[in-house]
Order: sequence, then C-alpha cells, then structure tokens
Amino acid sequence: MALLFSARYEDSERWHQALVAELGDLDFRLWTPDGANIGDPADIEFVLAWGPKKGAFKEFPNLKAIFCLGAGVDHLISRDLPDGVPVVRLVDPGLTRGMREYVIYWTLHYHRRFKEYADSAAAGEWRQLPQADTRKRRVGILGLGVLGADAAAHLCALEFDVAGWSRSAKALDGIESFHGTDGLAAFLARTEILVNLLPLTPETTGIINAENLSQLPKGAVVINAARGPHVVDDDLIRALDDGHIAAATLDVFHTEPLPADHPFWAHPKINITPHAASLTVQETAAVAIADNIRRIRAGEPPAPIVDPETGY
Repeated sequence: MALLFSARYEDSERWHQALVAELGDLDFRLWTPDGANIGDPADIEFVLAWGPKKGAFKEFPNLKAIFCLGAGVDHLISRDLPDGVPVVRLVDPGLTRGMREYVIYWTLHYHRRFKEYADSAAAGEWRQLPQADTRKRRVGILGLGVLGADAAAHLCALEFDVAGWSRSAKALDGIESFHGTDGLAAFLARTEILVNLLPLTPETTGIINAENLSQLPKGAVVINAARGPHVVDDDLIRALDDGHIAAATLDVFHTEPLPADHPFWAHPKINITPHAASLTVQETAAVAIADNIRRIRAGEPPAPIVDPETGY
C-alpha cells in the first residue's frame, strides 16, 4: 500500500509521523511539483489531499479513497475526480473542539461587549456596561452538521437561546430547528448572533447577502467560520456601514490570503482571523484516517463519504 500526501509540504513530516504511529510502517509518498516522489502511479491506493489540481488523481488506477484534510470538501469535489473513488470527509475530534472554541469565544465577545470594554480600557475609562441575560441572547447557527451541531449544543449548555438552520430538518435537544428555504426567514428574524458553519455548495454560495442580512434584527452580528464565498462582501460592508449589522468576525474569504487592499482590513466593525477558526491537528486526524484505511482493507466502506449530489 502506498499513500500519497497532496497538501502543504511543510505539514508532510508531521502527517507522516502521525500516520506511522497509527498504521505502522507506511509507504508515504509526497507529491512534489515535479512528481519525483510519486513512483509507480499504480502503487497509490490512498490520497490525503487539500486543494489538488483539477484531474490530478485520475492517473492512479488502483486508488481506493481520497481523504480530505479539512472539514470542508468544496476544494475537492470540484476538481474532476476519478469516477467511483469515494471522497472521505474528515470528522475529527480535534477539528470539532477547535471550532467549538472559536464559536464560543466570539459569541461571548459580542454577548459580553468585550470590544467596548477594551476601548474603554484603552481610553483609561472605568465604565461598567449593563449585562445581558444569556438565556435571552438568541444565537443562530447556519448549518447543523458535525461542527454546527456541536457548537450549538455547547452554546445551549451555556444557556444561550440557540436555534439552527439546515437544508433538511434536524432534531437536536434544546435547540430550535429551522430548515429549507421556507424556514430561513423565520430563523434569521430571531437571530441576534449569526454563526455560519454551512458547507459551500451552489445553493449556499452568497447566502450572507443583502436580503438575508436585512432580515436579521437591527444590531445583529455575523460570525463566518465556514467559507468566504458564503458572504457577498459588498453587501456585508453596506449593512455594517448603515448600522443594521453591528459587527462581523470573518475567518474565511473569497481570496486567501486576504489581499492587502481589501476593505475588510480597515473596516472598524470587522474582526479578521486568517482561516484559523479550527486547524487540523495531525495527531487526532490521523486516528480517523487510519480507522478508515483499516475499514477499506477489511472490505468495508469508509465513512462518512461525500455525497456528490449535495456537495457534502
């Protein structure tokens, strides 16, 4: 068995060591631009990938699975993959914990008005602000997959009033659920802190747009930790400038790194993080990947497999 690593070169050794710890001796091959380390393409049974070139994996006749190295799969499913080869999503406790931390941090940041406290401290002002009741703070999670459901459950444990919106109906304890096109307006109308954790599909591209932003209550805030193309940039800036949206935290962007001249950088109501909401931890992710390789070797299907129809 040969496993091909097709992602950031600087991460390769850590991945190699983590996978060896799980699987023992491993024929680990690194995809370099000149292809020097691939060897015989017929040897490649598994690929670990992030953002490959279009059609890159069609030369491997014995490929059994393509493993995604992050939570999102949009960077893979649009790349002309070989027919019949499953694309396996990464469901990793480390990724889930990281996103949970990010969502809780920024939700508390806005709920407790920490930006205003920081501004007061910088000005040398001692000023207490009225404290809102957590039980009356309405948080809405766009996307109730693994990451969204986990974030929603932990916000609910902190006694926030949490709702979620998804493509199809979901039933989660303590969380009000909305779904489909018909449920989106009602979900937005009750959401003061909007957290986007949706997969990127043709249907969700541009979902944070002028029309949907206008349906949030005045003074709502937006946290986008999913994908940049979920946001119509100009629409968000206008909503911030006219005061309908109070603030936004953005971790992902149409172009990454975010260009130095992009207006997001200088906007006083926008907080930026560099696609760091939840980074893959090789040591925990390798456990999930190794488990699926063992399943395939035993003649069982890996899980969870991406559905090309839904895009996730």
